[in-house]
Amino acid sequence: MGNVESSSYKKHLLRFLPDELVDIDNVFSALSGSDEAVGAKTGKAAKKAVTLDMLKAYVKAALPESMVIRLHNGMKSVQLAEKSPGPNSDQVVKEQFVIFTSALIKGNAEEKSGIIMKMISKAEGAVKGSQILEFAQDLVGSVVHVLDYRKELRGWNLKNTRNSTAGVKALASQLTSELKVTDGKKAEGAQVLEAVCDESCIEDWVFRVPQVSALLTLILQQGLLVLHSLPDQGQDTFHLLPTCKGVKGSQFVSLLDIPSVAYLNSHLPSELRHTWRLLFASQIHGESFTQLCGHIVNKGPCVLVLRDVDGYIFGGFSSCSWEVKPTFQGDNGCFLFTVSPSLAVFTYTGYNDHYMYLNHGQQTMPNGLGMGGQHDYFGLWIDSDYGKGHSKAKPRCTTYNSPQLSAKENFTLDAMEVWAVGDPLANDTVKGPKSILDVDPEAQALLEMIGKSRQSDGLREPVSNEDDD
Repeated sequence: MGNVESSSYKKHLLRFLPDELVDIDNVFSALSGSDEAVGAKTGKAAKKAVTLDMLKAYVKAALPESMVIRLHNGMKSVQLAEKSPGPNSDQVVKEQFVIFTSALIKGNAEEKSGIIMKMISKAEGAVKGSQILEFAQDLVGSVVHVLDYRKELRGWNLKNTRNSTAGVKALASQLTSELKVTDGKKAEGAQVLEAVCDESCIEDWVFRVPQVSALLTLILQQGLLVLHSLPDQGQDTFHLLPTCKGVKGSQFVSLLDIPSVAYLNSHLPSELRHTWRLLFASQIHGESFTQLCGHIVNKGPCVLVLRDVDGYIFGGFSSCSWEVKPTFQGDNGCFLFTVSPSLAVFTYTGYNDHYMYLNHGQQTMPNGLGMGGQHDYFGLWIDSDYGKGHSKAKPRCTTYNSPQLSAKENFTLDAMEVWAVGDPLANDTVKGPKSILDVDPEAQALLEMIGKSRQSDGLREPVSNEDDD
């Protein structure tokens, strides 16, 4: 961070509103003890300070010990122009705590980079890619841990999602893969672990990968309870996870884990990030293409997630409602993605407009669900003969620049789930006495596939707006 003059400290103070300063004062008092310590020899009030043990006692089990140590190292790295604890001291004074909080929550990439360097390693000088990967794993794992500890998973449940261990490693690897080494180029594969990064490299990383700052902010807000309860605080970070709706009972276990939900959600349009609602899950609704269509048609933007029999997890985001018709649909907001064995998103290239395709019951056109590429060579395809699919992308899918998503080009589907994202469409919120078509989505889908309208639509009795999610 370099030396911080008193005028610079005042600059950090001015970043906070009066209520925020009161909150920061209260947190530091709780960290350091509510009463001023009195020097035994001088009889003067000693400056309050926080040691590592005091920080651990305050945080308790909200954060893993490894992250508490990193936070303390980051606080100690703030150097003050006035006389303050030296770099080898275990104590953190209030000015250091305020500047640390200001830099990580409200600062720019340059301000954050020096602190993050010390959170990665206490040693002077550059750090290795392997150390940054360890830091990223600690960062992602700590976020999952603290959100679970504070009961802030927004309806998601660690028991009803895929085990997050692999997801923590996958997201950490994805974040670390964005590093540009000294020559300004991204390191590939195992080269990342051996890459040597100085502070300018970390600054560039923090600037280009906003998830790093968002995760750190969430750890301060939820782990240290800094600015935790004030109005309008944490809104951006809490859209890290959407509210989960539509999951009833304990029989459903999602193909996604908490880190992959957060990662995919960050790539959605901002207005769609607040809520995910389960529309279809093969383990609940059965392995039927007609059932799939009946649950996802005309439901608005959706996230489709598949797992093949080899354990690969992948899917796509449809930015528009699915419709059954023998032509391509959608727009350039669609994308494909992988979750396992690696985490990545692949967006449109501009080469063509083959974003989405859904058809059934025709002799002359392919019947199934597809995204990207072209007929018989989709980036992602689920055949109407449910259970079969392909991901043909050699070398890359023309629409999304995605590689082969599945383990084998022609894959066997093991499980599938579909989530509607954002607010439900107006015609999807009608509740009340159901017709036979509501009860049986296969019948509804069959009518749509042969071009017949639903004659009973609009003839329902008015009902209350009770939410059944």
